[in-house]
Amino acid sequence: MDVWISALLFSAGYNTSLVTLGAMALGASAGMIGSFILLRKRSLVSDAISHATLPGLALAFILTATLTGDGRWLPGLMIGAALSATFGLWCVQAISSRTRLGEDAAIGAVLSTLFGLGVVLITAIQTMNIGGQAGLTDYLVGSTAGMLAAEAQLIALCALLLLLACFMFRREFLLVCFDAEYAYTTGIRTRRIDMLMLLLLLAVTVIGLKVTGLILIVALTIIPPVTGRFWTNRPLHMVAIASVCGALAGYLGVTLSSIRSGLPTGPLIVLSAFMLFALSLLLSPRRGIVAKLAAHQRFKTQVHLRQGLLSLARHEAIYDGLTLRILKRHGYIRRDHVPTPSGLAAARDAEHEEQLWSLYRTLYPDEAAYAGYVGLEPIGQCLPPDTIMALEMRRYPPQGGAS
Repeated sequence: MDVWISALLFSAGYNTSLVTLGAMALGASAGMIGSFILLRKRSLVSDAISHATLPGLALAFILTATLTGDGRWLPGLMIGAALSATFGLWCVQAISSRTRLGEDAAIGAVLSTLFGLGVVLITAIQTMNIGGQAGLTDYLVGSTAGMLAAEAQLIALCALLLLLACFMFRREFLLVCFDAEYAYTTGIRTRRIDMLMLLLLLAVTVIGLKVTGLILIVALTIIPPVTGRFWTNRPLHMVAIASVCGALAGYLGVTLSSIRSGLPTGPLIVLSAFMLFALSLLLSPRRGIVAKLAAHQRFKTQVHLRQGLLSLARHEAIYDGLTLRILKRHGYIRRDHVPTPSGLAAARDAEHEEQLWSLYRTLYPDEAAYAGYVGLEPIGQCLPPDTIMALEMRRYPPQGGAS
C-alpha cells in the first residue's frame, strides 16, 4: 500500500513519475480522439488499426535486430507499426469504397488477416537467433517495467502533441461528425478531416504500444468516450470528460502496476477505465442505473397518487395497496381509508386538472402529443397562463355572455 501511495504522489522515482505522466497524456489523447471517432460512428476502425500494427511491429523488430543485434528499439518499432497500420487503414478504405462490402466487413477481413500474419511473424521470431525476443510480447498487452527514461519522454511528448492537435481541430471534427454535408458547404474538406481523425487515431495506437499494448489500446479509445457520454449531452463536454477519464485511467493503471513487479500495465489501465465506466453506469445523474430507477419510482408514485386522488373525487373504491400507502403517506386518507379534508381538497384539484388536460388534448392533439404531456405534472407548470385561462373559459363559459 505504501508503494502505491508513493506512486500516486509521484514520489516513487523519476522514471515511474515520467511513465505515469506519459500514460496520463496518452489516456487523455486517446479519450479525446476516441470521442470524435465514436461520434463519427467509426469506433470499429480503431480495432482494425490496432491489430494491423502487429505485422509491421514484427517486421521492424526483425530488421532492427538484423542491423543492430537487438530489435527492441522503440522508434523503429513505432515506425514499423505505423506503416503497417497505415496499410491496414488503406485496405479498409479501399475495400469499403471500391466494392459492395460494408466497412464492418472490410474491417473484419483486414483485422483478421493482418493479425494472423503478425502472429505468424511473432512465432517465427521466437525461433530466430537474435536478441530481444523475450520482450517482444510485451507490446501486445503493454509493459512499463523496463521502459527507459528516453522512451518515456518520447511517449509523453508524442501524446502531448497529439492532444494539442485534437484540441486545435475540435471544431472541424465536430462539424464533420454531426453533419458532413453542412461542413462541406462551410468550406471544410470533409475527406481530409476524416483522414486526419483516422491518422490521429493511428498515432494513438502506435504511441500506446509500450504502455497499453496494441491489443488493449482500442479499449482506451472507446471506454472513456462512452463514459463521458453518460454525464452530458453536449459534445465538447463529452470530449473533455472522456479526456479526463482517459488520463485518470492511465494514472491509476500505471501506479497500480508499480505495486509489484510483473503486474501488466495495459490490462490495469483498461480495468481502471472500465471501473470509471461502471461507476458512471451506476451513478450518472442523467443516464445512470440508479437515476433511472429513481425516476421510474417517482413516475410510479405520481401515477398511483393521481389515480388515487381521482378515485377519491369520483367516490370509487380503492383496492390497490401501493395507492393506499401513498395516499396515507401524504395524509390524504385516514387509517380506515376515509378521506381527510386535505385529501378531498387535493382530489377536487386533481379532478379539475384532469378535466383541463382532457380538454387540452381534445383541442390541441398535435401539441399535446409532441410535448408528451401525460397529465401527471401540475398544469400550471406545463402550460402558459393564457392557455389555461382559455381552457377555463371553454370549460366554464361566463353566464349571460354574447352569443
